[in-house]
Amino acid sequence: MAGGMLQKKRGGRRSSCGLSSDINVTPLVDVMLVLLIIFMVTAPILTVGIPVDLPKMDAAQSEDSDEPIVVSINKDGQTYLKDTPLQIDQMIERMHEILKAKPNTKIFVRGDQTISYGQVMDLMSVIAGAGFNKVSLMAEIQKKKKA
Repeated sequence: MAGGMLQKKRGGRRSSCGLSSDINVTPLVDVMLVLLIIFMVTAPILTVGIPVDLPKMDAAQSEDSDEPIVVSINKDGQTYLKDTPLQIDQMIERMHEILKAKPNTKIFVRGDQTISYGQVMDLMSVIAGAGFNKVSLMAEIQKKKKA
């Protein structure tokens, strides 16, 4: 018969000369791996800034600076908001006022190294209870000793 028709093989089975309906994912995987390598190589390059010597200006500094607030606790357990000594209940009131004025204010916590870890955690829980979610601990950078 015609050449385009299916032919019978020995076991009575038919063979098809048509296309396979399976999806070949090998090219997709190859392309994805190449893209992954490209992004891994270029990502660090994109995060590094170009050093630029910016121009100087004599304009006054903006009053609306996002300067963080520093909360300190000394070796005697006295708490300070900036340079003002406050009791915990007074500090909570002041923090609520600050939070109403500037909701995204950052808080830096400074604690004397001789006080207990629990005292610092109590202070941080007071700060978190006041509604601040940007709280950081401060530490002094230690100078390397020469051998």
